[in-house]
Amino acid sequence: MRISTSWGAQQAVNQMLDRQYQLSQTQLALGNGKAIQTPSDNPAAAARAVDVSSASTQNDQYTRNINSATTRLSTEETALTSAGNILDRIRSITLEGVNGTQTDESRQSIATELRQTLNQLVALGNSKDGQGEYIFAGSRTTTQPFTIDGLSVSYGGDQTQRMVAAAAGLQVATGDSGDDVFMSIRGGNGTFVTTAGATNTGSAVVGGTSVTDATQWDGGNYTVNFTSATTYEIHDAADPTGTPLSTGTYTGTSGTISFKGAQLNVTGTPAAGDSFSVGPSSSQDVFSTIAGIINAFEAPGGGAAMNNQVNAQLQNLDQAATSLLNTRTKIGARMNTLDQQSDIGSDVKLSYDSTLSDLTELDYASAASKYTQQQTALDAAQQAYVKMQNLSLFNYLK
Repeated sequence: MRISTSWGAQQAVNQMLDRQYQLSQTQLALGNGKAIQTPSDNPAAAARAVDVSSASTQNDQYTRNINSATTRLSTEETALTSAGNILDRIRSITLEGVNGTQTDESRQSIATELRQTLNQLVALGNSKDGQGEYIFAGSRTTTQPFTIDGLSVSYGGDQTQRMVAAAAGLQVATGDSGDDVFMSIRGGNGTFVTTAGATNTGSAVVGGTSVTDATQWDGGNYTVNFTSATTYEIHDAADPTGTPLSTGTYTGTSGTISFKGAQLNVTGTPAAGDSFSVGPSSSQDVFSTIAGIINAFEAPGGGAAMNNQVNAQLQNLDQAATSLLNTRTKIGARMNTLDQQSDIGSDVKLSYDSTLSDLTELDYASAASKYTQQQTALDAAQQAYVKMQNLSLFNYLK
């Protein structure tokens, strides 16, 4: 087979061009620190790097979500702490108001302070996060949740609880709706409420109430009727004049009245015909509770009627304080979850970065050695080509 001189020359040129390309690729890698310049350099590693990079980007988004949720929950927790302090203050001055030494004028002064604390509580309910969104408005974050008109407070948000993805398959609430926190609060002791009869003339006052046996309480409506200062009857509210369910004796100054697992602590002296209604708890917002206390203090006269009204609202106030505390406990649990997930995300981030580094980052020592070898090979190819060009048949003739 005959091999032409031009073919041999072209082969030598092609070989030099290949070595120049390999050398330039190695030089480029040394410049940018990347082991893969194009997917064709290492298709398997390039595909794996795309998957890892996508997962790392998603993990970064989870981290941003966690940081945003943590900030929002911290703002909510601060607002609820302040709200709890306000309720403590309200309870303290309310107890001052029911002191027997108070006058109509002094109770009016207390009512004036309570009006200010009510406005403070509404302002806290309208708290915003760092992005200017209302934290207690549910999903209506641009709508002011609470509006006050006199002593009446209305809620303009919704019941939606906003969630955020903290990890794949992990959703964490970033707040609580104002309806859950401030509006839907169980009244009384959380199980039942007591109400003094509007026509009571005695000085009997119901203080604390409790459930002594939950298995006996059936959630019905009952009436405690005093037949004298020392005796009473328990009636079904649907049949107040019928046969009593039970009867009992009251000491005349203080004591407990128990029936169907419910217990009422009573002080003062009732008059014959006085009564107290007992029924299952329903929801009452904390603002109405405060308004009830204000109305009681602003009404002239004081006495047992005022004390009964205030005592009932104090129980409601305690339920509201418990609601705030329970919400703060939930917030703490969510923040703990976010903190733990943040640590997990940081570890995952390091793992992804390490994997990407192994797949795409250049081994400089190996690349430098490879560069030297390729440079030497190119120099040799160029020298061989130069010598080959100078060869002819006359070099072999003597």
